[in-house]
Order: sequence, then structure tokens, then C-alpha cells
Amino acid sequence: MVKQCRILLALALMTAVIVSIIKHQPDAVSKTEAAPVTEELDNVVFDEWFCDSTLRLDYIFAGNSKVQNIYLDKMSRYPRWAGRKQRLNELPLTGNGQIIVRDASTNATLYMTSFSSLFQEWIVTEEAQQQDRSFENCFQIPMPVKPVIAEVRLLNNRHEVTAMMQHRIDPADILISRIGEKDLTPHHYVIDNGDPAANIDIAFLAEGYTSEEMKEFNEYVSIAVDAMFEHEPFRTFRNKFNIVAVESASAESGVSVPKDGLWKNTAFSSHFSTFYSDRYLTTLHLKDVHNALAGIPYEHIIILANSDEYGGGGIYNSYNMTSTKHKWYRPVVVHEFGHSFAGLGDEYEYGDENHETYPLDIEPWEKNITTKVDPEKAARVGKVEGGGYSTTGVFRAYDDCRMRTNENPEFCPICCEAIADIIRFYTE
Repeated sequence: MVKQCRILLALALMTAVIVSIIKHQPDAVSKTEAAPVTEELDNVVFDEWFCDSTLRLDYIFAGNSKVQNIYLDKMSRYPRWAGRKQRLNELPLTGNGQIIVRDASTNATLYMTSFSSLFQEWIVTEEAQQQDRSFENCFQIPMPVKPVIAEVRLLNNRHEVTAMMQHRIDPADILISRIGEKDLTPHHYVIDNGDPAANIDIAFLAEGYTSEEMKEFNEYVSIAVDAMFEHEPFRTFRNKFNIVAVESASAESGVSVPKDGLWKNTAFSSHFSTFYSDRYLTTLHLKDVHNALAGIPYEHIIILANSDEYGGGGIYNSYNMTSTKHKWYRPVVVHEFGHSFAGLGDEYEYGDENHETYPLDIEPWEKNITTKVDPEKAARVGKVEGGGYSTTGVFRAYDDCRMRTNENPEFCPICCEAIADIIRFYTE
């Protein structure tokens, strides 16, 4: 009897402990449901909530075509903040993913940004139906002065949240590493208009260029900069940009070309044939990219690859990569920057195919293409059928544009307007 009483007492104590633990746990948040906002601010004053430093957040996006997950990898601190100090709690574009920073006490939104990722492109491939993979992703937010909650969301092509995670950030956390304070990658400014926070900061990185080839890399940087500012509206807003060339040296010259069995030891381990598309040139090593830039003010990244193969890639608010030695280098580097900087969609189609990237009952978030779901947008953009990789159902505004062909020398008026809007968002 005594033994049974002891067992019952032990069970009761265990139950009490478990109940106590549950009561003291923070409210659970599902991967697709955010915690409620208790207060919102009309205007977030930078100096009240942030300091002049950058907090770099490294995440792993992982999963397959059916299930996606987000994991925090590491947090690092840079000495300066190069991003915007105004319109902090507004999104530049919807994007395919978002980062929202909230005050830990009131849950008020303090900062927002959006992005796309290679992971989200991969999950619609055939490979993603058969196996799991993980992808590195790195983002920058201003360094908070008080504890905050960071929320990361991934959206599908119907703008639905498919994965979401939250984590608390304490700026006093001793495990937030400090990088970029010494031993910076060699660099120099091509255009310097002053205060990084008041301008748009573009960093050009060398990929597949050895230390002995940096003169050649810098020549291609100059070519790309000239090509960019030949286009409106970049020409008009030239005084809003800082351009820095970063001499990230590779052990070997050239980049990897899998279809030819050619693999190179380069700074960012880039290669063609991403997702088995021969001209798709990307890197999966985002932490190496951002480590090479640590301590150098930057917001947008253009990677120049030492190759004469035709190809490249541009991922919104991630990076743009282009091969330098192909005849189409100049138009391609500008086209890809249209993706990575302004979030513009491709205006071409693939033969007679209708691609699944843009569901025809959902309006694309990209400003230069439409499915005519939104009558106001359709009236402006929906004049010419074909775009977004589909021959029917997706429309563009003009017959031709830099976002459609390499031969066209200019962005169309709709794309010019979209680019100008983004420039003003970051600088005014």
C-alpha cells in the first residue's frame, strides 16, 4: 500500500511539473501562422530601434516539393549598416519570401524586407519530388538595440505561406559573432556617392578569377557599370548608387561547366547547369559570398564569372551572376540585375509551352507581367500576350524589352517605372 502511495505521489508531482512547464512555455506558433500583432507604428524611427551595425542572419531552407522547413544557422554582426533608414516597416515588393522584425515586447513591426531564393525554384523541379535538399540563405537586417522577434516566411506561387519560423534575437547575445572588422577582401570604389545608408550599395564580386587576373576582372566591372548606366532609369539616378569592386580571388581560373565534365576550385563554387539547365549559372554557397563581403557596405550583389559560356542568373534580393566573356555579357548582366534588384519577371516564353510558374488565376507580384486578374494592372501591363515562360495567359506591356531579349537596347516604360520605384523606395 505504501509503495502504491509513493507511486501515485510521484505521478502527481510529475504531472504538476509538466503542467508548470507548459504554462511557462511561449505560445506555440505553427509554421504557417504568425503570432498576433498587439501594436503597430505609423513611422519607425531608425535611431530609436536600431544602431549603425548590420545583423546578418544565416538560414537553411530545406525540404522537398511537399514540405519545406526553415532553420536558423548563425548570426553575425558587421560594423556598419548600409541599408535604408526610412520606410523600415514597408515591403519593397511581395517577393517569394519575407523577413519581418518585430519588437519582442509589443510585437510591433520594426523592419521588413522581401526576397526570392534558389530553394523555392528547386522545389518545383522533378528532383524535389524524389528527395530532400538544403540550401544556404543569408540576409541582412539593421542591428536592433532591444530584443526582437525575427519571422521568416516562404511563399508559393499562389502567394500562400508554405513555411514560417520565428526566433528571438537578443542584441546582447555573446554568440552573435563579429566579422568584417579586419582582414577585409581587397576592394575599391568605382562609384562613390557617399553615405552607404543614403545610397544603394552594389558590390561586384570576382568568381573564377585568380589573384593574377584581377586587372581583367576590374575591366569587366567597368564594362558592366557602363552598360547599366546606359539604361534608364539608372542613368537618371546614377548619383544614388555606390559601386564597389571586390577582388575575391579563386584558386583556379574559370568556373565549373558540368556538361563538359569541367570542375574548378573557385571562390564561390559556382557552376552552370543548375537544375540541369545548361545556361543557368548559380552558386549554392551563399555564406562564402557574404563572408567575402563582410565589412564592406553592400545591399545588392553582382557576381562576375570568368567564363565564355553563355549564361547567368538573377534572384531577387539575393544575387546576380553573369559570365563575362560571352558576346552577350553587357545585355545579360543588365537583364539579370533587373531580376535581382527590381524583382522584374522574364517577359519571354518557351516555345509553345505554358509554364506553371504563374497560375493564371493569381496576379504575379512582379510589376512587369500580368495574368489580368487585377483589372487596373491589366490595363497598364496586359497589352501583349506571352511572358513568364508561357505563350498564353501571361501578358507584358510591350512587344520587346530588355527583360525579353538581349537584342533590345532598353527597358520598356513599365520596367523603367518599376526600377525607378525601387530606387526611390531605398533612397527617399
